[in-house]
Amino acid sequence: MSDHRPNAEPETAPTEQMPQQVPAETQPDQPGIEEAMSLAPVVIRDDYRGSGKLEGRVAVVTGGDSGIGRAVAVHFAREGADVAILYLNEETDAQDTLKMVEAEGRRGVLIAGDIGDPAFCQQAVKQTVEAFGRLDVLVNNAAEQHPQEKLTDITPEQLERTFRTNIFGMFYLTQAAMPHLKKGASIINTTSITAYKGSPQLLDYSSTKGAIVSFTRSLSQNLAEQGIRVNAVAPGPIWTPLIPATFDAKRVGEHGQNAPLGRPGQPAEVAPSFVFLASDDSSYISGQVLHPNGGDVVNG
Repeated sequence: MSDHRPNAEPETAPTEQMPQQVPAETQPDQPGIEEAMSLAPVVIRDDYRGSGKLEGRVAVVTGGDSGIGRAVAVHFAREGADVAILYLNEETDAQDTLKMVEAEGRRGVLIAGDIGDPAFCQQAVKQTVEAFGRLDVLVNNAAEQHPQEKLTDITPEQLERTFRTNIFGMFYLTQAAMPHLKKGASIINTTSITAYKGSPQLLDYSSTKGAIVSFTRSLSQNLAEQGIRVNAVAPGPIWTPLIPATFDAKRVGEHGQNAPLGRPGQPAEVAPSFVFLASDDSSYISGQVLHPNGGDVVNG
């Protein structure tokens, strides 16, 4: 795409190489399988250069098998961190993420289980510390969503399950991590643009994402005296396995087209926000939310 003369400019910018549209396809089960997607999400840009921002640190990333979680794990590794990759049951995807982390010259460990179970969260943190000797960054990213046309269509079972995964799991895992987090540690929670704009078919999901914003703000104040920063990232329409595993083919094919930038985002365009919040570059930032959402102004 560019010649090799000194100072030659590339013909297109990296963002111009991102897919403008995604295929109209579906998957039968959540949280979705990245390996099954006909158009693979962009995990990390070829031109992303690590600079040791997380050198020697250890991170836990939930939902790290695919999508945004995979991109975060790989970016963290390129910046020098070892990563514990938590996932539900997507074994092949998780193995692929581990290979990507190791290809960056860092160590990884796979831990399978349900973050909605507090006992699993305790065990996952224990395994991480046993493997790497410390814990510096906690990324609460895993989530599920189940669209319903009407409020009355949401069953008590769905409501409880969505809250258990999306917000209870953050409480459980953060509680488990607290004894190991020292001054300078960072907690980063994945919320969503739906926390600010709402979503008529994702009532319970949007409610959990709003709760995550409040959890982030409150926990940041609770932990400020300990020197532990707590922030969040609120992605917009990003191309991950959760999308074809949630919606019908027509809606999947239209994913991201209504964003001001006119296209869906890629995990590679979200993960740098997590790097920034995990690193010392954001040492004076806590209780805040970053918005990689394709240009929607949400004033949050």
